[in-house]
Amino acid sequence: MGNGHAVALLPGTTPLAGTSTSETRRVVWNLAWPVILALVSESLVGLVDMFMVARLGASAVAAVGVGGQIMGAVTVTMMAIGTGTVALVARSVGAGTLDEAHETLGQSILAASTLGIVAVIPVLLWAEPFVQAFGVAPEVTAEATVYVRAVMLAIAPSSVLFVIGSALRGAGDTRTPLAIGLVVNSVNVFANWVLIFGHLGFPALGVLGSALATALSFTLGAVLLSILLAGGRLRLHVERRHLVPDFTIIRRIFRIGYPAAIEQFLMQVGFLVYLVFAARYGTDAVAAYFIGVRILALAFLPGFGFAAAASTLVGQHLGAGEPEQAERAGWMSAWMSVCLMSTVGVVVFLLAEPIARLLVDEVGVIAGTASFIYMLGIAQPFMAIDFTLGGALRGAGDTRFPLWTMLVAFYAVRLGLSALAVFVFDLSLPWLWSALIADYVVRAALKTWRFRGAHWRSIEV
Repeated sequence: MGNGHAVALLPGTTPLAGTSTSETRRVVWNLAWPVILALVSESLVGLVDMFMVARLGASAVAAVGVGGQIMGAVTVTMMAIGTGTVALVARSVGAGTLDEAHETLGQSILAASTLGIVAVIPVLLWAEPFVQAFGVAPEVTAEATVYVRAVMLAIAPSSVLFVIGSALRGAGDTRTPLAIGLVVNSVNVFANWVLIFGHLGFPALGVLGSALATALSFTLGAVLLSILLAGGRLRLHVERRHLVPDFTIIRRIFRIGYPAAIEQFLMQVGFLVYLVFAARYGTDAVAAYFIGVRILALAFLPGFGFAAAASTLVGQHLGAGEPEQAERAGWMSAWMSVCLMSTVGVVVFLLAEPIARLLVDEVGVIAGTASFIYMLGIAQPFMAIDFTLGGALRGAGDTRFPLWTMLVAFYAVRLGLSALAVFVFDLSLPWLWSALIADYVVRAALKTWRFRGAHWRSIEV
């Protein structure tokens, strides 16, 4: 049972939400807005990057898009560490056992850096076959292979950056990751401008320049955050003893987080299949998909912000022995997410064509992008529920149910309907895009049902 009062955490950390609705709303927003702003900044950088690459033509856009998909598939392994880290750190902070939180962070950094190095090896060896699996044109394959090999330099530093940020959010500090993210994104934009087009005396590297800019910015961010962590300037800190391998803690992290990693990996595989379906409509459709995904990444960022808030507060309240407050925080996060994302959905729906024309000037790509944006706008409230309640469940350590939800909604519903549209009824491209609406409706329904139950309250982490 909850003890009915807010719990003080680390100095300066946002406290746990109290019993009143207004207080819960305030705490949720204080945790969510820095995450939203950080992700908005990151997505804007992605759009600027795509805008710069689009000046090189549709094949370059498709190449960077394919490369980004492969990078995403590699980094999903970090979800196991990040998800487990958030759940364990939040529980430890809620329970007041701060040294356990520090130990978890140290082991997470150790595991992430090791896994990040190991994960790139097969990609470096078989980059071209991986790209060819997307079914893209030969000129796209050549550029994408170059991009993939170069962008692998970003994996290890981005892994360290990710897990430290996850731990800080689990402790209630969402502002430090925001500050570091703004630095990383600023460097990324500047380096893109220099390396893609060849400014300030550098050669024009095109697609390769985009990959190198990504690697450079992530490396800088990881170095800065590590310096702050080692200097004791953050709400969590790591000492040398925390970096001595402790496989008991590492196993706990992976036991909680591995379903999230499997979920993200299978989603990347599903995205590959979905992209193969889109490729049957031509290179313009592939380019439209990747531009649409960039816009999608911007549109659903409020969901990630409120998911982070829900994950932190649910985990901390459960650690403090307050399951009722954990449930209150989860529902409040979901409601605020729905309100904000529905507003975003209306805006992007109404501005679909102008947004598409802003990003690309090829008629076929504009049409495909606009139709994707329409579907995206309709799906926003369902995405909000999916992301936020998924975050709440993961914060409680209930990471298996979101995995099963994804399998049903993505593979059975989205890909099933897409296959019917492409292979059975030979429908136009907008019908392929519309399958994502059904996907998120199913996800939202299943996660709502799960969070209404009591199973997540009693999970041991």
